[in-house]
Amino acid sequence: MNTMNHKIQKNHGTPSCLYGLGFVGAAVYFITQATSFWAGVLGVLKALVWPAFLVFEGFKHLGL
Repeated sequence: MNTMNHKIQKNHGTPSCLYGLGFVGAAVYFITQATSFWAGVLGVLKALVWPAFLVFEGFKHLGL
């Protein structure tokens, strides 16, 4: 009889899904605001790190 303990791992994809939707929305926003190709490329890069901008502005607003 095999008595190995199997660890059950639950993977909830909600945070990943929300980040993905946020990425798509931010990419669309930044790309539509772009006036050149390189501004569009920069917009995609900004879309990758939009949570950092959000937290930074939130901390700045709170005076931290």
